[in-house]
Amino acid sequence: MIRVLATDGMEKGAIQDLITKGYEVVEQFYEPEELAEKAKEYNVIVVRSATKVREPIIDAALTTGNLKLIIRGGVGVDNIDVAYAESKGIKVANTPNASSAAVAELAIAGMFSIARHLHAANHTMRLGQWNKKQYKGIELSGKTLGLVGFGRIAQETAKRGAALGMKIIYTDLLGANAAYPDFQFASFEEVLAGADFLSLHIPAKADKSYLLTAAEIAKMKDGAYLVNTSRGSLICEADLLAALDNGKLAGAYLDVFEAEPTKNEALYTHDKISFTPHIGGSTKEAQKRIGSEIVSIITTFFA
Repeated sequence: MIRVLATDGMEKGAIQDLITKGYEVVEQFYEPEELAEKAKEYNVIVVRSATKVREPIIDAALTTGNLKLIIRGGVGVDNIDVAYAESKGIKVANTPNASSAAVAELAIAGMFSIARHLHAANHTMRLGQWNKKQYKGIELSGKTLGLVGFGRIAQETAKRGAALGMKIIYTDLLGANAAYPDFQFASFEEVLAGADFLSLHIPAKADKSYLLTAAEIAKMKDGAYLVNTSRGSLICEADLLAALDNGKLAGAYLDVFEAEPTKNEALYTHDKISFTPHIGGSTKEAQKRIGSEIVSIITTFFA
């Protein structure tokens, strides 16, 4: 029997589907040291963002040769040492299509939150405060949405932004996308300079270096807003805080952080930042699609 370990949970329907098909499925989170031992016992490991599958875990799994497949339920695979795993004969897969709409909607929701002070107003209302005059916001319509990266999630974000009346500019290593002639391709520097709302949609850099530091933020518009639903390691949090404090940036929305859960108190208590705890793909619809895609990957692999 093929044994599947889902360390960060899996949609219930997908679990039942696998069981019906004759697979054994165990849902259990393990810390790295224990996961290294447990990895020896399973043929498939399914992770989301909490579990990191690094070389020591892969090496441990190799001692029994049972592990054949690692699946990331989501888009990015930077929490898996992909090249190393595949060099050892372990296939790595992800579910790039399943959560695009969910993450795009969250990015747009984050823009609304910081543009209209929803995060702050919600908090102060709960304290019994009626701060109507403090919460004059701006409209998204007529503003420029700059996208760094133009993959599936960015494309879905662009469509929604355009529907709200935003001008779309984007940059991508692959160049201009002919399927979207109404959106403007530009250089990274041009996107930085032109965006009223800058939204990040690229994986973590291979060397884990920042994409945005004080130098890049200085090139942005005064009073611009920053949105990150991609990877927390892309932004230097200290430089972001400085830019918010000195007024260079008007606000930020963050779903991802340099370390998760974040322990950066100066960050998570800042009144110009709206937060969510890495919930980009956390919709019922997205999880169902992710589950279905995971089932398809497993059954195809072991057919």
